[in-house]
Amino acid sequence: MAFSSSVSSSRMIHSPAALAYQSKLNNNQNNKKIFHCRSFSPLPFISRLSYVSRRRKGESLNKHIMASVTDISVDKLTEEAQIPKRQMWSVHKFGGTCVGTSQRIKNVGEIIVNDDTERKLIVVSAMSKVTDMMYDLIYKAQLRNDSYLSALDAVFEKHQLTAHDLLDGDELAGFLSRLHHDISNLKAMLRAIYIAGHATESFTDFVVGHGELWSAQMLAAVVRKNGIDCKWMDTREVLIVNPTSSNQVDPDFSESEKRLEKWFSQSPSNTIIATGFIASTPDNIPTTLKRDGSDFSAAIMGALLRAHQVTIWTDVDGVYSADPRKVSEAVILRTLSYQEAWEMSYFGANVLHPRTIIPVMRYDIPIVIRNIFNLSAPGTMICRPPIDENEDEQIIDSPVKGFATIDNLALVNVEGTGMAGVPGTANAIFGAVKDVGANVIMISQASSEHSVCFAVPEKEVKAVAEALESRFREALNAGRLSQVAIVPNCSILAAVGQKMASTPGVSATLFNALAKANINIRAIAQGCSEYNITVVLKREDCIRALRAVHSRFYLSRTTIAMGIIGPGLIGATLLDQLRDQAAVLKEDFNIDLRVMGITGSRTMVLSDTGIDLSTWRELLKEKGEVADVEKFTQLVHGNHFIPNTVLVDCTADSNVASCYHDWLRRGIHVITPNKKANSGPLDQYLKLRPLQRKSYTHYFYEATVGAGLPIISTLRGLLETGDHILRIEGIFSGTLSYLFNSFVGTRSFSEVVTEAKEAGYTEPDPRDDLSGTDVARKVIILARESGLKLELSDLPVQSLVPEPLKACASAEEFMKQLPQFDKELAKQRQEAEDAGEVLRYVGVVDAINKEGRVELRRYKRDHPFAQLSGSDNIIAFTTKRYKEQPLIVRGPGAGAQVTAGGIFSDILRLASYLGAPS
Repeated sequence: MAFSSSVSSSRMIHSPAALAYQSKLNNNQNNKKIFHCRSFSPLPFISRLSYVSRRRKGESLNKHIMASVTDISVDKLTEEAQIPKRQMWSVHKFGGTCVGTSQRIKNVGEIIVNDDTERKLIVVSAMSKVTDMMYDLIYKAQLRNDSYLSALDAVFEKHQLTAHDLLDGDELAGFLSRLHHDISNLKAMLRAIYIAGHATESFTDFVVGHGELWSAQMLAAVVRKNGIDCKWMDTREVLIVNPTSSNQVDPDFSESEKRLEKWFSQSPSNTIIATGFIASTPDNIPTTLKRDGSDFSAAIMGALLRAHQVTIWTDVDGVYSADPRKVSEAVILRTLSYQEAWEMSYFGANVLHPRTIIPVMRYDIPIVIRNIFNLSAPGTMICRPPIDENEDEQIIDSPVKGFATIDNLALVNVEGTGMAGVPGTANAIFGAVKDVGANVIMISQASSEHSVCFAVPEKEVKAVAEALESRFREALNAGRLSQVAIVPNCSILAAVGQKMASTPGVSATLFNALAKANINIRAIAQGCSEYNITVVLKREDCIRALRAVHSRFYLSRTTIAMGIIGPGLIGATLLDQLRDQAAVLKEDFNIDLRVMGITGSRTMVLSDTGIDLSTWRELLKEKGEVADVEKFTQLVHGNHFIPNTVLVDCTADSNVASCYHDWLRRGIHVITPNKKANSGPLDQYLKLRPLQRKSYTHYFYEATVGAGLPIISTLRGLLETGDHILRIEGIFSGTLSYLFNSFVGTRSFSEVVTEAKEAGYTEPDPRDDLSGTDVARKVIILARESGLKLELSDLPVQSLVPEPLKACASAEEFMKQLPQFDKELAKQRQEAEDAGEVLRYVGVVDAINKEGRVELRRYKRDHPFAQLSGSDNIIAFTTKRYKEQPLIVRGPGAGAQVTAGGIFSDILRLASYLGAPS
């Protein structure tokens, strides 16, 4: 069987077919030590295959090397050239995408030529997709599908065209001759597999390894074409590995080092192009390092040469803090420790072959991950961290380096009181799992020993469950074990960082971030090294969880998906404020507020990535669809790439307010200036408040009482610090404040109302303001916040709408008839002025008598309420601490800008609670 390599007559690399024939012949010839063959039948059917070994340039390409079982000890070789080690060598590995086309192979050649290291060894993979093509050949031949022949032709064509692009003259002729010969031999072997309908693992490894042989030869020729002396190495002559399972091999470093010395003594060179992925067993049977094994090849060669650095060239800029396909804000990590890289690669991060780190750790050889398509990117260095790290940097840096996930898992829970204190239970459980060949990803056991749970790939869980039920059938029937339960559709999220071991509170921060994203944890595991914390979650929660924890550890912006309900005066002003402040929030405060939907009563506009707030009015008008609150909620909250969702209700609609309970229950935060929920039926309010306390969802409504004034937060601060509310009294309506501040001298009340309406201070129908209902709702909200269980109907409200005018059909008719009733208020104003007082429309919460009221009252001219101007609000808190001198909050209490500003402040408070730096 032919293969592309240089083999001395003293030590042969045997094809599987040759070894099979050798074994048969040994049995037939009484174990003779030396035999010769030109053709043989490796399978119990007629198929003649030639075993051909190709020598280096200058040796015959046609000579048939006879398989030999005679071994000459490597120790007895005459060392013509001693291989130098230590800092003289650098090792580079180029993956399949790096050599995927002829142009890319040229680019790799330039990188090799421009590397000024004294000596370099380059490990190269097969061209992109070639390994898959080779496995496909085996698959089709086993199925006796004749299309394997056309598939083999495609492999040949791909390499022939590439060679014509890269090479010329003798180099081209020599490579094409070897390629033709290899393809001819592969065709014969595939024919044998076709007839047998089966391929052994050794046959498969031999076939699929040809991709590396061809790419290494072409790259070596390209380097020589650039004037650099270069040799190519078939690593099956050098790397010796011991298979331990179908998916893993262990390098034999001692034997490999001897063979490397032998190879170098025969082919000394400062530039070596070596095949990745392939190796040999101690019996010289070609094998592989299994899928993605070229990284492992590079690490092994780096260790054998004691190289000063191993560089892994790939198509990404380095190792990311999280999968950038799931977390768009993932950052490139400049450094990782060996342990961190080990943990992240185990948990599925696209870092390295999981076992790549072991060989280089032994000699403290750093590994650098570089992007061949972005040479300016510094990449990620994996190395042993320095002992004397800067303490200030340690404080600033996040203790978590990165996050990784594994999907498509199932959780197996073995539970029962009979397990506690019984030796050998765990051994029996995992022995049964081992027997079915399942891979255990994570194990967690409570200290009570009442249960053991572990995660396995979902495709293996059925076999695991059946094995456990069979193994513990007697214990299950007897009740010593209560159940073997399967929890499907799980994912693992792992937080990795070496500094986690010395930083208190990392677990608390992680779990807090998950809780605030309303994500439930099904199982937890942490090793004693504390380099990682692993949690098991629902699969559908995995991406949201990843984004939540990534954001919480300051590795990315705190991103919140927002839905704005009611783009009227207040909502529109809020959207404009968000637009104007978005860039500052992102750059200076690490907060990304992404409006995913805007809905009015008739139309709505939705976006999967975020609405451009500079054109939201046009989008709503031109691309708006029929408003549907449920669809709106589903889209805004259904984006798994954004962990946190808030709906901002800028309406005064009781139907929208009735949705708050369901939203909070679903893990959606709610922010609103809408007073209907907190002043509506008491039973609904009492259900709403405990819900937000039980969950990690937030319900903020600062703007319901004082627009942008901190009324609710001041009241909560007093109560939470142990103060007792005695009385809350205030001018809560900006409109009514303006009316009575302007109702002076000889001006009539109707004149002042007309002026306020024209200035936009009142509602379209001023009766909505003059009725006192809005003030009454604010009083109810403050009363309930203070602990009073009052209904809106319990409040006596003095309406300023004359009784005969309440039934007016329109606002215009009301305004036309209002002057007829000016005398009564003019009389009250005059009586107040005669007493040195002023009229003010106020709301009162009397906590002592557990009541509230809304009325027109008189205050002395030196009273704070008499000092107002314009549309300012003022609220006085009389408490146990502030009994003699009430605590007063005063400022603008009405207007679109200040109300929207109050809502905006609540949004930023939510962002802070969710992890944004303050």
